[in-house]
This record gives sequence, C-alpha cells and structure tokens, in this order.
Amino acid sequence: MIDAVGPLIAEHAEIEARLADAAVHADPALARSLGRRYAELGRVVAAYRAWQEADGDATAAAELAAEDASFAAELPALREAAARAEEALVRALVPRDPDDARDVLLEIKAGEGGEESALFAGDLLRMYSRYAEAKGWRTEVLEATHSDLGGYKDVTLAVKARGTVPPEDGVWAHLKYEGGVHRVQRVPVTESQGRIHTSAAGVVALPEAEDVGEVLLDPNDLRVDVFRSSGPGGQSVNTTDSAVRLTHLPTGIVVSCQNEKSQLQNKDAALRILRARLLAARQEEAAAAASQARRSQVRTVDRSERIRTYNYPENRIVDHRTGYKAYNLDQVLDGDLEPVVRSAVDADDAARLAEAAGSSS
Repeated sequence: MIDAVGPLIAEHAEIEARLADAAVHADPALARSLGRRYAELGRVVAAYRAWQEADGDATAAAELAAEDASFAAELPALREAAARAEEALVRALVPRDPDDARDVLLEIKAGEGGEESALFAGDLLRMYSRYAEAKGWRTEVLEATHSDLGGYKDVTLAVKARGTVPPEDGVWAHLKYEGGVHRVQRVPVTESQGRIHTSAAGVVALPEAEDVGEVLLDPNDLRVDVFRSSGPGGQSVNTTDSAVRLTHLPTGIVVSCQNEKSQLQNKDAALRILRARLLAARQEEAAAAASQARRSQVRTVDRSERIRTYNYPENRIVDHRTGYKAYNLDQVLDGDLEPVVRSAVDADDAARLAEAAGSSS
C-alpha cells in the first residue's frame, strides 16, 4: 500500500497550489471540497513523513550497530517505532468514507411503547444535543411533533460542525453509526405496578447536502401544501397557515415542518430535510453497485437494525454491533457518548483495514 503514497503527495501539493489562488475561493463549494480533500491528504503526507523519519533512523542504526554498541542497544526501540509509524501510514491510506466531514440530520422517531417510546425519543434528543455540545458542534431542531406527556413522536435535529474540520473530526464520521433501533428497558412513568417495560425509538442518520446545488430540485417535481400548525395535544399554536408539507413527486418522499412561525422558514427547513433524504437515497443506490466495504458500511447505519440497548435498572448500555458494554448509562444519556461512538469507529476502521489488506494481497 505504501507504493500508493507518491500520487497522493503530488495531489496534495497540487491542491495546496490551487488553494493559494484567490479565484478558487470565489466558488465556496469548490473551496470547501478542495479544503476537505487537502485535509484528508494531509493526514497521509504527515504519516508518510513520520514513517520515512522513523524508518531512516532504524536503517541508520542498523548500519552503525556493528561498529558501535550504543547503536545496537537502541536498534530494537527504533525498529518498533518504525513499525508503529508504518502501521499508522497504512491506516491513513485506507480510504475514508467521503461523507465523513459532512454535517448531519438525525431523525428520531418514537416506536413500540406509545408514550414511553416518545419520552425515550426525547431522552435521545437530549443525549445527542449534549454530545454535540461537548464536541463543539451546533444543533438546531428543524421539526418536532410532541407527545401528550412531553416526549416526541418524531423530531429532526440538525448537527453542524463549526467551520471546516478534518474528515476524521466530522459530524458524519461520528454520528453515522447512530442509525437504527434503540431499545430501552425501564419502568415507565405510566406504570403503576413498577414493572419494567421494553420499548424502542428509531434513529435515522442522514448526511446533509452541503449546498442547494448539490441536490437540485425541480420546482415542477414538488407539491407544496400549507396548513395550520398544531402543538401538543392538537392545540393550535397560531392562526395562520404557516406549516409546510413538501411532496417530492418522483420519489414520493414527504417532509412536513411546522416548528417556525414563518411559512418561509418552515419551507426552508423542509427543503433541507428533503435534500438530505434525496442525497442519502442517491448514495444508497450508488453503494448497492459498489464494493463490499461500502455495502457493509451502509448496513452499519441500517435504520431497521437494533443497534443498542439502554437498561435503566442496571445503569447499563450495550452496543450490539461492537460488543461495547458499560455501566454508566446515566453519563451516556447526559452526553458522554464518545466511548460508545469510538467502539463503532474502531470496528469500522478494523473492517476497512482488513478489506484493504485483502485487496492488496
């Protein structure tokens, strides 16, 4: 795999030169795309230079060891450092998910369990919001349908990074693993006998389209309906038809938004969600014809898969895909989600590394 570094270093230098051209920054979308690729290649360049230095030190020590015992004593540690640097370089060379630097829309929907499921959906919303806050990301609730007891029948949360970030630090790089069925075991507030119930909420993670031009929408393909917003329990929250429902006629995808008081704001939010869903559909179609590695990645975020159990009586959280288990559920629900996410990232990295090693052998 190391033989593949040369073209990547050349591409890194080429992009660096292009980014120095003021004309490139007149096109924000192009500048963002180049900036993301430059950051991704920067990891490879840094890892390659570190390996070159470590391998050079080990080689020089081996040549001098026959004449100087001090070099012989240092040789094992230098060889170990070179091996670690080579492993880091190989990891850097494994292709990343091209969407890792994207922002994310999380759609959280109550499932089995009625009001208890809706309350759990609210707990998940709080968990993701707190996690995003800890990561320095911005969040915005684009759409929400409340339940009678203060939970959510469904809610869409936009999570955005602040500025341009390296792909490995991107929002999608972390939250793409959250898609699936989240199961909760606890005593519901509606349970008078103190019995533990099991209910579930579904999460759909969507990479957000970066700009309007990335997913073009033909106005003739959209049916726009307006209606009066309503709050919890069906109570009217305003007296104007400010809520918006968009139907994408070619695909049948329907998006409704009523959070804002302005019809224009609700339409903008609905368009953001619609573009993200269309982008995800397009990517899934492309993935179906791509490599096994990409198909397995899609399965990782399969919205029908039960991915995690939150057990309140034991304060236990289990990720069924990675085998991660911990007894700090209260902290996880308060936003300490990083170790759980890291278990999924590490499992995905290991699978990619194995795939790359298999294809290069």
